[in-house]
Amino acid sequence: MAREPSAARAPGWSVRVKLTLSYAGFLMVAVALLLAVVWAFLLRYVPATAIQTIDGFVPGRDDLVRAFAPAAAWALLFLLVFGLLGGWLLAGRMLAPLTRITRATRKAASGSLSHRIELEGRRDEFRELADSFDAMLARLEAHLAEQQRFAANASHELRTPLAITQTLLEVARDDPNADNGRLVERLRLVNSRAIELTEALLLLTRADRRSFTREQVDLSLLAEEATETLLPIAEARGVDIETTGAVALTVGSPALLLQLTTNLVHNAIVHNLPQGGTVQVDTATAPDSVTLTVENTGKTLSPQLVSTLTEPFHRGTERIRSDHPGVGLGLTIVTSIVHAHDGTLAVAPRPDGGLRVAVRLPVAPSPDTGR
Repeated sequence: MAREPSAARAPGWSVRVKLTLSYAGFLMVAVALLLAVVWAFLLRYVPATAIQTIDGFVPGRDDLVRAFAPAAAWALLFLLVFGLLGGWLLAGRMLAPLTRITRATRKAASGSLSHRIELEGRRDEFRELADSFDAMLARLEAHLAEQQRFAANASHELRTPLAITQTLLEVARDDPNADNGRLVERLRLVNSRAIELTEALLLLTRADRRSFTREQVDLSLLAEEATETLLPIAEARGVDIETTGAVALTVGSPALLLQLTTNLVHNAIVHNLPQGGTVQVDTATAPDSVTLTVENTGKTLSPQLVSTLTEPFHRGTERIRSDHPGVGLGLTIVTSIVHAHDGTLAVAPRPDGGLRVAVRLPVAPSPDTGR
């Protein structure tokens, strides 16, 4: 059954009013219990009627009740007012952090993610809630900024082949004697690039949504498959590929993990030395993780450049050969697939040139222990 929207709910008492009434009610109950104790343990020993003694007149229980009841009633009235006022002030003080959190939530709902609560004081339940909310806002702000930057870059990248196509068609229209064969070939290349970019964006979206079925996968077999598939490209570029390592079982999408491995090996082949380059693909297993490592020779890379290689549409012009520009999403797709499989990605330059990329994923549970 669908839940009733918040806007359609009937207004109710505020938490501050409820706490105030709770404080006052608790105080009245405590006083009533105290009076009951006084009555039960003291007044019961007083005679019911007054007694005349030699020393004087001893009031009875009825006399004490008549004298005590008005004072008790005024005391209860005073404590009721005191309880309501004190409860209102205490509830306001206790709920002040919640008020700040509510204001921050409303600002976030209106689209302002830069606001932070920054609650002062020692750690308690409200402080933990505020800190968790601040951390969530920081992650949302960073994710939104990344998505906006990605959307802008994607729009720019998709616009480029479309603009080239439009220019080629306009030139062909204005020049009836143009070489149609050359035009068709150039249009084919531009269209192929647009298709590659679109497929890369779709794959990236699929990885980010984690919309895939998980099953046991051996990274060593994926490494061999990717290497065999890309071997003609490596031979054409004069790059030697060596695959080593033992069985490395993890759990995930075979298609996405194969795409991850293929992207890494392909990048290692393309971004290599002009001649005599090498690519080393290795798999390893640890007690709680498996690792896929791809190393390649190449030009010396600065740490600053390497730190930007996983960003969308960053091609690293210092190491890209002009004959294969790619779509700039290779390592970005790898990063998304790694995160979707709860793994980590480490990219580092090699001291003698080239790059080392290590993917660490959770090891597959043992069929015997289920761990």
